[in-house]
Amino acid sequence: MYSLRGKSLLITGGTGSFGKRFVATALERLQLKKLVVLSRDELKQYEMQQKLDSEDLRYYLGDVRDPDRLHRAFEGIDVVVHAAALKQVPAAELNPFEAIKTNVIGAENIINAAIDHGVQRVLALSTDKAANPINVYGATKLCSDKLFVAGNVYSGARATRFAVVRYGNVVGSRGSVIPFFLARRKTGRLPITDPRMTRFWITLQQGVDFVIDCIERMVGGELFVPKIPSMNIMDLASAIAPECKHDIVGIRPGEKLHEVMVPEDDARNTVIMDDRYVILPSFDWAWLEPYKQLPRCAETFRYSSETNDRWLTKDQLHDLLEHVSVETGPAA
Repeated sequence: MYSLRGKSLLITGGTGSFGKRFVATALERLQLKKLVVLSRDELKQYEMQQKLDSEDLRYYLGDVRDPDRLHRAFEGIDVVVHAAALKQVPAAELNPFEAIKTNVIGAENIINAAIDHGVQRVLALSTDKAANPINVYGATKLCSDKLFVAGNVYSGARATRFAVVRYGNVVGSRGSVIPFFLARRKTGRLPITDPRMTRFWITLQQGVDFVIDCIERMVGGELFVPKIPSMNIMDLASAIAPECKHDIVGIRPGEKLHEVMVPEDDARNTVIMDDRYVILPSFDWAWLEPYKQLPRCAETFRYSSETNDRWLTKDQLHDLLEHVSVETGPAA
């Protein structure tokens, strides 16, 4: 297992929901030599710095679209967590060029800077929307995932290794349905896209813990998918606001009825672990040999939110909400 102790770590998109929780957890638990937050909004950095500051913590202004800034920021960095993205589905549908610049070209810039500066490990955050994508956001993140896996080829004889984490909706994160429902609860009515809709759910802390674990165990080329529960949108709505009436408004542009994290076409390359699935690349890399001892998914397997064997109950959701902070405002 790779040890993060004494390492210098940089996180892109570090002022977002995931980034803030990751930084707080890293400062408390990881005993890093240095932790760098790279993001493009000086106000968010200022506000974050009032709550999270340490002599081992640095805040850098910069954008993943800017390769020169990344080359400067990656000097002396051992590990990169890539969390920066344009991720609002409707916004990406209307502004596809901007999503491509950040999510695809930004990924290429991260890969090149990491290889050139001898970064040891890069773990990129993906999304369930990247599996069989039907929207611009999902398509750009699928492309990003492919780039990071191929980054291990571009690295050649260098030590830099790349892997990806893919998980579902985060309970209480900015821009997600839970804070939206909480805000609309006072009106007495909740807009429901489709009563059949299901989604995977994970807490912010569970996501952070999973990412840290994947950094420590990755060897390069993996796409890690945690085994997490699903929930139907109607159960979610009635758990959050049982007194509200529902307005069926229809699925938004670029939205799916159900989400998939392991498509059937990837099943043949997917191995099963106790708490996760690992989608392996089609390349026959020697360092992936240990994974070949693990059981593989059936070729017809599909890890989808509507056929999941784990479901979140209303009581479990209430318990989760008691232990998470629900953030308002657009996602960062």
